[in-house]
Amino acid sequence: MLEWSSKRSIIAAPMTDVSVAVVIVAHNSLADLRRTLPALLCELQAQDELIIVDNASSDGLADELSRIAPTAQVRVLGRNTGFAGGANAGAAEAHGDLLVLLNPDAIVQRGWGEAIRRPWTEANRCPSGEPCAAWMGLVLLKGGDRINTSGGVLHFTGFGWAGQIGQSVSAAPSATREVGFLSGACLAIPRELWVKLGGFPEHFFMYCEDVDLSLRLRLLGGSLRVAPDARVDHAYEFAKGDAKWRMLERNRWATVVRTYPAPLLALVLPALLATELAVWAVAARGGWARAKARATFDVLRALPVLLRERRTIQSERRVGASVFARSMTATLDSPYFGAVGRHPAVRLASGLYWRCVLSALARLDAPAARRRSRPRA
Repeated sequence: MLEWSSKRSIIAAPMTDVSVAVVIVAHNSLADLRRTLPALLCELQAQDELIIVDNASSDGLADELSRIAPTAQVRVLGRNTGFAGGANAGAAEAHGDLLVLLNPDAIVQRGWGEAIRRPWTEANRCPSGEPCAAWMGLVLLKGGDRINTSGGVLHFTGFGWAGQIGQSVSAAPSATREVGFLSGACLAIPRELWVKLGGFPEHFFMYCEDVDLSLRLRLLGGSLRVAPDARVDHAYEFAKGDAKWRMLERNRWATVVRTYPAPLLALVLPALLATELAVWAVAARGGWARAKARATFDVLRALPVLLRERRTIQSERRVGASVFARSMTATLDSPYFGAVGRHPAVRLASGLYWRCVLSALARLDAPAARRRSRPRA
């Protein structure tokens, strides 16, 4: 059983005592690591660990790392296990208090090492009152003058995107704040909590594993934040292709099936089905209908496994469905949705639908909330 401890906060230690284990999953990433490792090594303290997972690279990565990062621990895998499997393999080697996942093309800015530890030490609880479960750095686009993500935004149909992408860095949050989900480009979580959760679902391979982890943390009642002073410059580009569309759609549905509480899943099912028709139309128009078909087949084939995983995940739930859902949004304001997401009729219908869902969830959760608030005899 996973519960937040009332006796020991997950962020209750002096900053100098917090040891960090940075895990970088690399696949043919030697050129990136030559640029990123010098800055990162300057930010690590004597008690910290740097673990680099070589995900079956063919660019001589493992041999070169002994020269450019002699203090790093290198885990060489015999096959490419994706970001999910690589992160799990690296985390299994870690001993630090705080586990930090960092992309190989993310260059940390000066002061990052102190800033990424700060949420551990600043306060025991977030402004919203929930225990702080995990946090992310502020991820900037290459050059550092524009935002890549200041925190993931999650629509109730499971679509997630990078918050404030493309906006000036001057628009970034000046203090820690709640986010919809954490970005795996720079994600910090107490290692003990990561171990209890079992890390990422390895069958995701890549994409949406950070959304899934974030929602599992929310099911436990944890709060997710961005630490805006822990800045990294990320060489991000939204690459397209059938393999990516297939994994994005497959893993979006897997996340919904695994993590959505039953009342929420039942209430948003009509919207999920309507969205499915819309996605098929977009896929046909965009030339990736075959990838969408493969994603659908993947989900149907994996459904027995997903349902077993769902039972385990939901058995650990510690919050009502309304609390879980309140971090989601009804607006499709990502630039990747184009004019459809900005259409007034779509915004109005989606907003009204979501308000009705949240109201229904609050009513369903009310009896359980009253029982929890009653004083014990």
